[in-house]
Amino acid sequence: MSAPDKPRLLLVPGHMCDERLYAAQVAALSPDFDCQVMVFRRERSLGDIARAIFATQPERFHYVGLSMGGYIAFELLRQQPQRLLSLALFDTKTAADQPQQRASRLADRERARTSGLEDLVAELPGRWLAPNHAADAALSELVRLMAANIGIDGLIAQQDAMLARPDSMADLSRVACPSLVVVGRQDQVTPLADHQAMVEHIGKHRADCRFEIIEDCGHLSTIEQPGATSRLLRAWLKP
Repeated sequence: MSAPDKPRLLLVPGHMCDERLYAAQVAALSPDFDCQVMVFRRERSLGDIARAIFATQPERFHYVGLSMGGYIAFELLRQQPQRLLSLALFDTKTAADQPQQRASRLADRERARTSGLEDLVAELPGRWLAPNHAADAALSELVRLMAANIGIDGLIAQQDAMLARPDSMADLSRVACPSLVVVGRQDQVTPLADHQAMVEHIGKHRADCRFEIIEDCGHLSTIEQPGATSRLLRAWLKP
């Protein structure tokens, strides 16, 4: 349950990321919010993940999701949108996987199963971070450590959940709370245009959807630009 004097702020990381993805935001927001980070390593469907969230959260709560955390948000909207006090979507997209993306996910699953995680994990900073951040030894090591902590079984479970996700653009019509959509300028995984489309769709029925672009930032905005991201969330949540 939430601390009695603080609203719950639930933060859900992206694929192969753990609690450290939101360390800066939790530190910045904990004085005013009951922050909780939930990492999913066993559930193999977005439906099961959403049910686990609703079973453990207060009746109403704020939600922040990055990448896969955004895909989970869309499932929350499909199931019980009225439970969300606010919704923040970082570096995510509504589209289901195209054939090339699906093939890439299946290849990662098979590679992890047959050869282990080491080589795959080594590639992730280059896939996800802006080029100058991928060259930062400490930041790249953080990405590798988070991925290793999720492990092979976690990778496979998360990929299964993402492979089965539907196109979710229409589900944005279920947004019934203030929303924030954020993208890193250099995000190559979920590009700027995807976020602009989400904002336009939500804006058809909600005037309180805010859009922000974070400069010098790739796909993992909360660790690439932790200060800017934390300040943005604090200003938006307005405790």
